[in-house]
Amino acid sequence: MVSTRDRSRSRRRTSKFFRRRATRATQLPLQAPRLRLMMVWGLLLFSMVGLTVQLAQLQLEEGPELLAMAREQQKIYSVSRAARRPVIDSQGNVVAVDRMVYTLFVHPSMFNQPLPEVASQLSSLVEIEPTALLEQFGQQETGIRVAGNLSEETAKRIRGLQLDGIDLLPAQQRLYPHQELLAQVVGYIDYDGTAQAGLEYSYQDQLLYEEPDQTPGLAGLPPVVAKDDQSLQLTIDSRLQRVAQRNLASTLAQHRAKRGTVLVMDSASGEILAMAVSPTYDPNRYYDADVEQFKNWAVSDLYEPGSTFKPINIAIALEAGVINPDDQLYDEGRIPYEGWTIQNSDFSVSGGHGTISITDVLRYSSNVGMVHIMEGMDREAYYSALEALGLGQETGVDLPAETAGQLKDRSEFVSKGIEAATTAFGQGFSLTPMQMLQLQATLANGGKLVTPHVVRGLVNQAGELTWQPQRPAPKQVFDPSVSQQVLEMMEAVVKDGTGKPAQISGYRIAGKTGTAQKANEFGQYGNQRITSFVSIVPVDDPRYVVLAVIDEPQGDNAYGSTVAAPLVKSVIESLLVFERVPPQGS
Repeated sequence: MVSTRDRSRSRRRTSKFFRRRATRATQLPLQAPRLRLMMVWGLLLFSMVGLTVQLAQLQLEEGPELLAMAREQQKIYSVSRAARRPVIDSQGNVVAVDRMVYTLFVHPSMFNQPLPEVASQLSSLVEIEPTALLEQFGQQETGIRVAGNLSEETAKRIRGLQLDGIDLLPAQQRLYPHQELLAQVVGYIDYDGTAQAGLEYSYQDQLLYEEPDQTPGLAGLPPVVAKDDQSLQLTIDSRLQRVAQRNLASTLAQHRAKRGTVLVMDSASGEILAMAVSPTYDPNRYYDADVEQFKNWAVSDLYEPGSTFKPINIAIALEAGVINPDDQLYDEGRIPYEGWTIQNSDFSVSGGHGTISITDVLRYSSNVGMVHIMEGMDREAYYSALEALGLGQETGVDLPAETAGQLKDRSEFVSKGIEAATTAFGQGFSLTPMQMLQLQATLANGGKLVTPHVVRGLVNQAGELTWQPQRPAPKQVFDPSVSQQVLEMMEAVVKDGTGKPAQISGYRIAGKTGTAQKANEFGQYGNQRITSFVSIVPVDDPRYVVLAVIDEPQGDNAYGSTVAAPLVKSVIESLLVFERVPPQGS
């Protein structure tokens, strides 16, 4: 039996057991939140230590690099262009000049007025609709480029609005006021400030100002330069250039031609008074142009001159003494020559011309007559005479990318009679329009080969020359009497020959037409033509040479007399007025 004492002890043990269990039960709910709290605090403390270490690393180790990157991202760059002197024409009209332009940046987060009000005030000044401006403002909080190439006057008006969050970044830009008029002559400056063509490229040493101080000026202005009052003056007259360019464009459109050029030279000095080239481009918007338009093909591309070279061959023959001005010859109209057939362009209509004078050879543009004339000259001597005129060489014109003419190898020329025969009427060799102009000038200036040029030199505000290019002295290639004799023959061409469309009442005009078959890339002659006309005025006091070359005019009636001669006439009419050349007998 269990005693009463034992039961009492058992109850006491049981009571203690349950009390211990109750105590533990009440302690556990109190300890769990504290543990979790300590764990959270530990995690936060660990994170803070990690962030502190990371921040210290960024500030101490990578801080300078990150700071530089941040500043780089916040910068707004303008292209630093070297300052250049102005370019002016022969009359002092500005052709190219530096100007300051501005780019507008906005920072919407800094605006002190509502966005619609800012957009409304800027709209008319930057020529952007308010809705479009608001759309731009919503792109980001700062550094939004709104408009570029703003004039100084526009920038002044924008500043006058007194708006916060507005930046006007200045930059130097080259301006060409006449746009397309002199593009192939002057060239252009690209966005990076680099000269890419024309005189901007070939006369950089004279156009660039010295820059002794390379420290940027205030408000991001370009470096301070030692500017002066000098300008690069051209020999070109913008008035005559405009007439030539306009009439050239009209001729190309009328005859659906591929391209063309009109050149005017003072034969005594070699000064180019006009150099129209088409197609052309606007150097202010050079990025919209076709790459082919940057080329001045009047100095860079070759062509076969055809009959406009016949007066030069006549002068060569007269100089060599193989003919006299009053000689006569027989023109069959068509002749076989070493397996080839040579005929006059009008043979199908007129047949042979029979017995004709040397003047008639030019008047009727007789190919057969020219072959007979040059047959009387030793081929070695003929080739040497062509070389003495500079064929196969450059003219030395002060424009970049000039191409030297092409003449057959001497041995081939001498051994093959057909080469001399085709050269006699202007085919089988090639030159540039500029070289053709230079050669024709020898017939106007008494037989001198002058260097063509478009730059007069650097002049100050008083028009005084401060620097002038050095050029070789003119080379005497024909006797003055020979030049005069050929000039009078060329006058007959305009008086009652193929050049009649170039006649101008009251003036003695000399000239020569040219219609040459155009060779393709394989050297074969096709149906395309290149037409030309050269004129010398006035015959009684010869000074000016005008040449027009039209490439691939279309139509059955596309000849030098119908395409190029009327164009030259239109240019001469203005030339005589601008140069104040009086009519004969005035």
